[in-house]
Amino acid sequence: MKHYENMTDDARWQAMLAKDRRFDGAFVTGVHSTGIYCRPSCPARAPLRRNVRFYDTPQAAREAGLRPCKRCSPDTLSAEEACVLAAIAAIRENGVMTLDQLAGLTGYTATHFQRLFKRTTGLSPAAYARACREQRAKDALSRGLRVTEAVAAAGYGGSEQFYAETKGRLGMKPSDWSRGGAGRLIHWAVLPTSLGPMLVAATDKGVCCLAFAQGEAELAARFPQAQLGPAGDDFRDLFAQGLAAVEQPGPGNAAIPLDVHGTAFQSRVWEELRRIPHGQTRSYGELAAMLGNPKASRAVGGANGANNIAVLIPCHRVIAADGSLGGYAYGLEIKAELLRREGR
Repeated sequence: MKHYENMTDDARWQAMLAKDRRFDGAFVTGVHSTGIYCRPSCPARAPLRRNVRFYDTPQAAREAGLRPCKRCSPDTLSAEEACVLAAIAAIRENGVMTLDQLAGLTGYTATHFQRLFKRTTGLSPAAYARACREQRAKDALSRGLRVTEAVAAAGYGGSEQFYAETKGRLGMKPSDWSRGGAGRLIHWAVLPTSLGPMLVAATDKGVCCLAFAQGEAELAARFPQAQLGPAGDDFRDLFAQGLAAVEQPGPGNAAIPLDVHGTAFQSRVWEELRRIPHGQTRSYGELAAMLGNPKASRAVGGANGANNIAVLIPCHRVIAADGSLGGYAYGLEIKAELLRREGR
């Protein structure tokens, strides 16, 4: 299984003490006084901290001379992990299924299965199925299929259901998606700030790009099929709000309208970024855990990198697990200054 690369040993120790099953597969606990390694959720009594080392994989623990715990079987999938994987496979093959149907596949009661599935994936089975279906529709539209064809291919009952379920989340109308964004008008300007020139761009729905030290060429590369035009008076107030978010940051930034689109997972990451309290930070691992999937730190980093709207979707609030700044697309000096301003 993938290891949880941004998690500190102190965080792993706390997860082990809590016997948190969400971290099973993220690492194993090596107990050198007994010569065994365990899942984080192993029900055995907690060992002394001085006797414990953490390993990213069972193989690494075996190479250190440890053997697997017979009580928690860290080398094998648990029955609960296997049932969630089976349910995910069934949803991907069949689309939306009832909770009773999914529970029947696993042998658990419907209530217990729903709790287990949400704890593992961060979504209910129904929400997971909707996210998969929405992503299939987006992929089909991006390949150039007509809306009716994409809707049918994704498994929707019809266009009305598609529009109802995706309203407000696509960022563009489905017809725009099918043409790769062609026909969309994006207004833009480069504003002087104390952090250097800042590109701000918006559609009639809200800000779609905010970036430092970039201009029209970079904007065109981000939105190759859109029509670009200078911002007029209609966008003066909106762009002033974007400027104020940089120069005088405050909780009110969350009220600035945005026009964004991404995969279902990217959208969840961006929403979670906006929930980080003003003036606070989170590590990639903590953000992944907030999403209900502690093993997704690398995917969280990818979603951060795909964010077109700096500051307003505050990816600068995500730092490395050791407390260092980590990376930032616009340079660590800007990241540090944004955090300093928010922490005042």
